[in-house]
Amino acid sequence: MSFLRRRKAPVNTTSPGSDHEEEEEKDKKKENKTLKVKTKSGEGEKQKKWSCVGNCFWFIGFICSVWWFLLFLYNAMPASFPQYVAETISGGPLPDPPGVKLRKEGLTANHPVVFVPGIVTGGLELWEGRQCADGLFRKRLWGGTFGELYKRPLCWIKHMSLDNETGLDPPGIRVRPVSGLVAADYFAPGYFVWAVLIANLARIGYEEKNMYMAAYDWRISFQNTEVRDQTLSRIKNNIELMVTTNGGKKVVVVPHSMGVLYFLHFMKWVEAPGPMGGGGGSDWCAKHIKAVMNIGGPFLGVPKSVSGLFSIEARDIAIARGFAPGFLDKDVFRFQTLQHLMRMTRTWDSTMSMIPKGGDTIWGGLDWSPEGYYNCRARKLKSNDTCRASQNDKKNLDLMKNVNYGRLISFGKDVAELHSSRLENLDFRGAVKGRNLANTSTCDVWTEYHEMGVEGIKAVTDYKTYTTDSVLDLLHFVAPKMMERGGAHFSYGIADNLDDEKFKHYKYWSNPLETTLPNAPDMEIYSMYGVGIPTERAYVYKFNPQSECNIPFQIDTSADGGNDSCLKGGVYSADGDETVPVLSAGFMCAKAWRGKTRFNPSGIRTYIREYDHAPPANLLEGRGTQSGAHVDILGNFALIEDVIRVAAGASGDDLGGDKVHSDIFKWSEKINLKL
Repeated sequence: MSFLRRRKAPVNTTSPGSDHEEEEEKDKKKENKTLKVKTKSGEGEKQKKWSCVGNCFWFIGFICSVWWFLLFLYNAMPASFPQYVAETISGGPLPDPPGVKLRKEGLTANHPVVFVPGIVTGGLELWEGRQCADGLFRKRLWGGTFGELYKRPLCWIKHMSLDNETGLDPPGIRVRPVSGLVAADYFAPGYFVWAVLIANLARIGYEEKNMYMAAYDWRISFQNTEVRDQTLSRIKNNIELMVTTNGGKKVVVVPHSMGVLYFLHFMKWVEAPGPMGGGGGSDWCAKHIKAVMNIGGPFLGVPKSVSGLFSIEARDIAIARGFAPGFLDKDVFRFQTLQHLMRMTRTWDSTMSMIPKGGDTIWGGLDWSPEGYYNCRARKLKSNDTCRASQNDKKNLDLMKNVNYGRLISFGKDVAELHSSRLENLDFRGAVKGRNLANTSTCDVWTEYHEMGVEGIKAVTDYKTYTTDSVLDLLHFVAPKMMERGGAHFSYGIADNLDDEKFKHYKYWSNPLETTLPNAPDMEIYSMYGVGIPTERAYVYKFNPQSECNIPFQIDTSADGGNDSCLKGGVYSADGDETVPVLSAGFMCAKAWRGKTRFNPSGIRTYIREYDHAPPANLLEGRGTQSGAHVDILGNFALIEDVIRVAAGASGDDLGGDKVHSDIFKWSEKINLKL
């Protein structure tokens, strides 16, 4: 017992001093815990304040890395494996690529071929930049991997933007087009543009000595590509060299998308006297060009350009904004993505070349449009089986919807459908603009909407609906600096008298309704485009009051017309290639240039070749060999075969003349244009 007592004594017999020390130790532990909690909460506050832009762009980088890894696996497979799987799925041997097929028929390289890329598909590289772009000399800023976009987005935007006053390079920055066939063969790894067409031409004997990529800086106005880079002169010299070195054989020119308008400008420039033109003379095109095979040409502009300039939106972006409000605004990322993109793209003068041309005469007014009744439920529209309004076909008539595409922008679904006699429009043109928004000092980036003020923004919505004519006034109202620059380089009307001296100015050369084709009666012009895909034609908008920093107008994705309606997610769709409506791509060759007209005084033969869209049969077919989509059509086997046959010496009549699936001729007849 004495032993136990001795063992317990140290535990139970504690002095008052030791109790005090234990209490101090407990207090210290509590203080340490409190400090740790405060430190963690402080870090949490810092993390909350820190923008998640970095994480977002790292996520994009992760997606790209996965894509590259999958490409690596695809390329590591035996060459015969994809073909074996595809043949197993399709139940038979795959058709030969057009180049292989035509080589078996005995076709060989004949006429030199010139490619003219469209907007955004040509690579751009850095030659001089600011400090934030160190290490990027001659690296691609546009095209390729787009690595710098997610590594340093604000620096990338700064270098891709042009001067808001001149439309040319900002001080200390030089971004220039990549040269050679690699400029636009692939837009990004695995995403072809011209590569498939080039490869098939190579199969019948073409190589770089008789193929030329007319690369240019697609951001700047067409005439400024000559002022800054002498691009038009380089194209002229290269074509002359190719004709000379290929035994005097004329070139076949293949422009795509905006490249169609660019080459239209070139044909007027090359014949015009200097210093404004190239001084080639009125017979230059007749001597050097066999055919111009326009692919997906926005001859009369595209409605999508209006929504892009007005609210930096298209169908897909509008759906993303509607699904997750604030996702692309400062509300979530604390980085005004759309505002930065708007400020950047509004410095690209070339975008204004695709504003719809011809006004209400071409695109329709408040109560009519050339397309008129349209079967929006049909996936594909063919001239021989499209539902048409007829007295003897009541079933098909029920499927037709009288869609008024003439109202390019309407504020509200009810306004889009209301008869013009019941519309109450308040004219916005005289509205007083002023910087009286609540607070724009917290905005990351300035846009011209900040200068409009509450009254200016209200005036735009009070006008209710805009046709093609009034859309031009609208853009002048909301973006005066941009339209002032654009007005010096582009025009959107219809010429009353093409002999008027004013139409010799370069601003009219890319508008086919205000200029004439070259004096080249032996030349051929083709309009080649996809059909059977819903294509943006008109929009329903709403006012967006969320924040003084946000873009105040937004496509109303809640506006929907039901299962059989042409209105889906605030967008009215018509027939086209997903970007260019049939009306814009086909009208000139269907009517305005058909035969000898005031727009085609020498009677150049014109052909329409439409390609009915069919999605890929399986994943191994990639983006499809029968696609009619705006870019994917460059891999369409039927189109490639047509191009190769003409390059090998065939004419439009040899191809079978027109190949039409849409109602382009019917719609063209509804347009009252003096010929």
